[in-house]
Amino acid sequence: MHFLDDALFPENQDKLVITAAPYGPEWEPADFAEDLPVTMDEHVQAAVDCYNAGATVLHIHVRELDGKGSKRLSKFNELLGRLREAVPDMILQVGGSISFAPEGEGGDAKWLSDDARHLLAELDPAPDQVTIAINTNQMNIVELMTEDDIAGTSIERPAVYEAYRNMYVPADPAWVQEHLKRLRANGIQPHFQLANVAQLETVERLVRRGVYAGPLNVTWVAIGGGFDGPNPYNMMEFIRRVPDGAILTLETLMRSVLPINTMAIAMGLHSRCGNEDTIWGRKGEKMTSVRQVEQLVRIADELGRKVADGKEARDIYRIGEYYDSADETLAKLGYPPNRKPGQVGFTFHA
Repeated sequence: MHFLDDALFPENQDKLVITAAPYGPEWEPADFAEDLPVTMDEHVQAAVDCYNAGATVLHIHVRELDGKGSKRLSKFNELLGRLREAVPDMILQVGGSISFAPEGEGGDAKWLSDDARHLLAELDPAPDQVTIAINTNQMNIVELMTEDDIAGTSIERPAVYEAYRNMYVPADPAWVQEHLKRLRANGIQPHFQLANVAQLETVERLVRRGVYAGPLNVTWVAIGGGFDGPNPYNMMEFIRRVPDGAILTLETLMRSVLPINTMAIAMGLHSRCGNEDTIWGRKGEKMTSVRQVEQLVRIADELGRKVADGKEARDIYRIGEYYDSADETLAKLGYPPNRKPGQVGFTFHA
């Protein structure tokens, strides 16, 4: 992405799109009972409250009544149907893992099988987006967590901690290609959740080879443990490598969430918050998902940057838009064109 002299002026930036992730699949309900929904009514109310606070994208996971993460797509269908009624303008984004929480004490924390995740393309009603991982990757979500972060929570238990420490994301090339094909066939936009520049480069190759032809909505997921950490040098290099026509959201965890989001807002990028990313505000003080959204709205207001409403967020994300060729996609996204036969030197759009 290019930053011109006036790029930090809010009048030259897109309105801010805030993603809320209020379903915290890594936590058990008792970890933050006042903010982790269990019943379907609570799931819907969390969405309504986050939308009313200023969030226009909802990152979705579902719980069973026993508090465990649901792996039943029928539960997702039920929630999506109710959300279409309750928050019709909100972008509904289903988490591509479905649920990664351990089944029980000593169980593995793991993403569902390739075939199970393919079924996300058949959800009814269809979500606007499904997040997609690129390249099989370690996802040790506890590597950056401090003793303060997990004190008094389920993750403090050794078996749970070890389960999350050893988690990884399965996303091999054949699965990714097939998943992108199925999502497009059902009118669902992929949202690329990327751990580092290497994964961004893989996405670029998918575009150049015509495997993916559409808008590029990306989240830089700086959670450590196989992903980038929330280091500003990592962040700025990733931002530099993202093409100008992409939409970039920054994501991290625990008490790094607020400073990373503040930088995202100032730079004209987009932000994500909620109890999936952190349950903490100031050190030792828990903070609900709604209060986190409200905090980002206040920061944006202080910086003079307007917050997108639901319809504006859909325009920014280009929901429902697809392209017909690699050449068109490269041009729309701001990547240089593919090299023509016999062409030498650097390639660029005239």
